[in-house]
Amino acid sequence: MLCVSLMPQTTDEALDGLAEAAAAADAAELRLDAMAEFDLARILAAPPCPVIVTYRPKREGGFYDGPEGNRLAVLRDAARLGARYIDVEHDAISSLGDVPPAKTIVSYHDHEKTPADLARTHARLAKTGAAVVKVAAMANHILDTVAVLRILRDATVPTIALSMGERGVLTRVLAAKFGAFLTYAAAESGPEAAPGQVSARDMRDLYRVGSIGPATEVYGVIADPVGHSLSPRIHNAAFAEIACDAVYLPLWVEGDAAAFVQAMREFDFNGYSITIPHKQTVMAAADEIEPLAARIGAVNTLRRRDDGTLFATNTDWTAGVAAIEAVVGEGWLQGKRALIVGAGGVGRAMAFGLAQRGALVTLADVDEVRAEALAAEVGVSHVAHAEMTGQACDILLNCTPVGMHPKTGASAVPREMLREGMVVYDAVYNPAETRLLTEARDAGCRTVAGIDHFVRQAVEQFELWTGAPAPVETMRQVVIEALA
Repeated sequence: MLCVSLMPQTTDEALDGLAEAAAAADAAELRLDAMAEFDLARILAAPPCPVIVTYRPKREGGFYDGPEGNRLAVLRDAARLGARYIDVEHDAISSLGDVPPAKTIVSYHDHEKTPADLARTHARLAKTGAAVVKVAAMANHILDTVAVLRILRDATVPTIALSMGERGVLTRVLAAKFGAFLTYAAAESGPEAAPGQVSARDMRDLYRVGSIGPATEVYGVIADPVGHSLSPRIHNAAFAEIACDAVYLPLWVEGDAAAFVQAMREFDFNGYSITIPHKQTVMAAADEIEPLAARIGAVNTLRRRDDGTLFATNTDWTAGVAAIEAVVGEGWLQGKRALIVGAGGVGRAMAFGLAQRGALVTLADVDEVRAEALAAEVGVSHVAHAEMTGQACDILLNCTPVGMHPKTGASAVPREMLREGMVVYDAVYNPAETRLLTEARDAGCRTVAGIDHFVRQAVEQFELWTGAPAPVETMRQVVIEALA
């Protein structure tokens, strides 16, 4: 069940919010503590959807700071007037008592951290006799979500459990997969009721939470940060297009990505896209690595096989080379001089890929030690970053994040390096038209846009995960619209 949390200030705003919630979700939570005035009899006279009434005190992260007796009296009135559920704090449920015909949700919140004893707190609240138990805790790291998912998975009473904050989004989207009583979404207008809430529109249309169940496959992009990634939009649109019971999540993983992947094994997540800065360190979580990806020393894709093992590969180089050959023709790279700027994950992949196609590769990076080391691994040349402007080449590749949103005015390549007839490739796909691409076209270069690479690598990932042909045009159109 999807519940929209409403934070109106007036009775009229509450009535408008309930109408909007009824059109977007299954239920609405009305936060009385956010309201300057309210007429409960009017609000609850004929609600268009089931209403959960909450009157949260400051001690539990709300706004109410008045007499406790008055607060509980209002909650009793809400039950009498037509609220379907009353959300009451764990330390006030005995004082509230029964509120027929409404049912109670007993709730616990920790807005600072995920306590080590959260499961014990849930077990204690389950003994109160409330119809539903709710625990919500701040996720300061994505691994904090493990405790919440375990509570949902193992609960024997109706339960709402969620991790607050951006790192906890996966618990909100996957609530139904693990048996949650409901999950909350933010209203389209007004403040969010809790940090990390996803809009009702995105919960419904992007993540399709209404169709998520125990059998839903789970994929996601591992990044730090992750908010800029278009991968959730492109893959979720593709899953919807072919009616695949799967969902794709943004996973903000700080620190050890391999530790996160290992932790999620118990929940049978099905696959991952890997991006900056985790393409190398995440390899430690794989049971098998595709041979060329192992040589590259970076992966961008993980797939859980039927036996539970994790297979890692790299679609960056195949997609990148295919995007280039779509412009220059198959076989063109043989013997051509290629200058790759950037020796990180994408640079590594393209260095091996172009070398395999017979190109004469030279590497440059602001970290000259890294460039030299990669050049030795691949068996190619390197040049000092400060001296790359003098390097002659037939194809120049930017494999750095320079020029990526929001710093779109930057370019990793000085304008004077660009000359007519050169092929210029930019791995950056957000924005679709980078400064480098614009300057390259002005100089008479042929260009290969990062969006082509991005769509191709996503298509390869999708087909590896699902075994089905990817809806390529749908995926491309999603990216184009997102970047417009």
